[in-house]
Amino acid sequence: MDESIYGKTERGQWAPAKPVSYGPAFAWPPRPAAFLKWFFGIPGFLFPWNVPYALLGIAIWAYATPSLATMATLEPGWVLFVLARNVVLAVLVYGAWHLWFYVWRKQGTNFKYNKQWPKPESAVFLFRNQTYDNMFHTLVSGVPIWTAYEVLLLWAYANGWAPMIGFGEHPVAFVALFFLVALIHEVGFYFAHRLLHFPLLYRWAHHLHHRNTNPGPWSGLSMHPIEHAIYFATILLFFVIPAHPIHMINLASRLGLAPSEGHTGFDRLELGDKASMDVSYYAHYLHHKYFEVNYSDGMVPLDKWFGSFHDGTPEAHERMKQRRARMGNKLAQNG
Repeated sequence: MDESIYGKTERGQWAPAKPVSYGPAFAWPPRPAAFLKWFFGIPGFLFPWNVPYALLGIAIWAYATPSLATMATLEPGWVLFVLARNVVLAVLVYGAWHLWFYVWRKQGTNFKYNKQWPKPESAVFLFRNQTYDNMFHTLVSGVPIWTAYEVLLLWAYANGWAPMIGFGEHPVAFVALFFLVALIHEVGFYFAHRLLHFPLLYRWAHHLHHRNTNPGPWSGLSMHPIEHAIYFATILLFFVIPAHPIHMINLASRLGLAPSEGHTGFDRLELGDKASMDVSYYAHYLHHKYFEVNYSDGMVPLDKWFGSFHDGTPEAHERMKQRRARMGNKLAQNG
């Protein structure tokens, strides 16, 4: 497929032709027609990600989660079952993206932001290999911490310690909560991410994730355990939000799996000679490239509101350089 239809390559970097933008959900003044087109269109709010993740949450609850009666007591059997289930999910999802783009290289470097492949050997990474390093941190730290939060909430639901609603009594709220999960995911990630960029936490933890300047799918959840604990803590909101375990699982599985597509390093997945679909979000690639921009992505313009937005244009790059210069001057003045 001709990638020049969607963007251009300069100095070994591919960039989309259109500047990064948010959907019209928070546009002011409101644009009802644009909102409806975005909400029901592809790509849009419902597809390609929100509905599939909601359906995945329902399927996990229905077919791969023990009964509430079983989970009322913390026992190794069901806890290990949930851990094994999450390991399988991670291997299938992260592994599929990695195989397609980086092992089989089905579309070469078409739509790859950085046209270089990750170095086959680098002293920066554990095992001197970026993929093995990323897999280790994902599976040895990320999935267990994800599981720990999920197990805690499942145990709380089973014992009546977390507020729980059902579809029969509250059908409107039950459905609406699937939309709220998408919002919680995005807003929670933004504030957790900003926290992790405070100098102390960055040195202790977040620097490990940022070693992936040319990220691949397994880079998404490759984090220090401190970062995993902060990143997945959004799940704890269900101790105060009346919901069903399905909604908590929806959020937990999103947090656990969505970083895979967000870090593929490719803008689009080719579906044939003339068809493709959005995969990664260019804004997050720019975060890995420049570090202090685009702490979130998606529909809520938090980076615009807090002055850290970079839309990929030369003008935005100049604003970023000016911010850096001001920060440098301020640090110099403070000694």
